[in-house]
Amino acid sequence: MTRPVPYIDPSRPRARIKPFKAWKHMQNLIADKEDTSQVFQIVEALNGNAVVRDFERFMASEKGPQLLAERLFLPDMLDDHGPIEQLPEGTVGRAYLTFMQREGLSAAGLVAESEIQRDDDKEYDDDLLWYLNRLRDTHDLYHVLTGYNRDALGEASLLGYTHGQHRGRGISFIAFMGGREISKHAPREARIKDVIAEGRRNGKAAKRIIEQDISALLREPIDAARSRLNIAKPVLYRNAMRVLSEHGVDPMLVAA
Repeated sequence: MTRPVPYIDPSRPRARIKPFKAWKHMQNLIADKEDTSQVFQIVEALNGNAVVRDFERFMASEKGPQLLAERLFLPDMLDDHGPIEQLPEGTVGRAYLTFMQREGLSAAGLVAESEIQRDDDKEYDDDLLWYLNRLRDTHDLYHVLTGYNRDALGEASLLGYTHGQHRGRGISFIAFMGGREISKHAPREARIKDVIAEGRRNGKAAKRIIEQDISALLREPIDAARSRLNIAKPVLYRNAMRVLSEHGVDPMLVAA
């Protein structure tokens, strides 16, 4: 069976690497770690055509073409908490809901952050834009499944995990710089560099979350989902968090 060819607007300009732009936005992110829009700017400045290659990989996967054909807008489903609340305890959906409510987050909020820098993309209503949105909208689900929290080290480690799944210089650069900033405050035995390397390894070894049917995934018991997807426990991250606590270091000191 012939796989469908995704539509990418031919008027899209060829992505260019912009290191100085990336550095500027990295400094902004270091100054204000809550400004998530800077992350999107850095990724856009450094990723080049990596996202196109990643999209091609998605379309070559077993479920990719079907998921594209369905074109679900994930924030509408993820922010509709009523049906998720009806899922049994221990499912991915219930864990996701607990996480989002505890952190005061919403899928719509992440959409708003991304659109601060993505106004130019609105004219390219193509399949690549749908995929970019899917990458964005699954970020907090990655937190829930991998066990990396929203503290500074958790975010940097999750970016390492994301790089293991998707590649891209932008994600790799943010993970590296995040680890470097955290290392300035952390004791040596926290092994910050190794923690982020573990995230990369875990992401590379696991099945890709982006290729899953998210609706079905939410209904799955979380332990079974982690086993099926080969998501390893973040051992070094948990050890680092213990070391930070023992040394009285606030894990949110480089807040993400």
